[in-house]
Amino acid sequence: MKLDRITSNPNRMNGQPCIRNLRLTVRRVIELLATYPNREELCQEFPELEEEDIRQALIFASSYLDDRIIELSPNNETAA
Repeated sequence: MKLDRITSNPNRMNGQPCIRNLRLTVRRVIELLATYPNREELCQEFPELEEEDIRQALIFASSYLDDRIIELSPNNETAA
């Protein structure tokens, strides 16, 4: 899988993974997606952010999550 829009430079943003060498970290993109559920608003506020940037940021972030099963206590179960 090619993530050519994710860059990392030790001299920029403390080496955090960024989008296309911009001062926009992958972490910030994920936060923005949570803050702006409407992508049109997000694109208006951050016109430099492209759809492919968002897609690759999501792929990059998800690659660091483990697939594991977490047992929930009965108090945390939801009723159907």
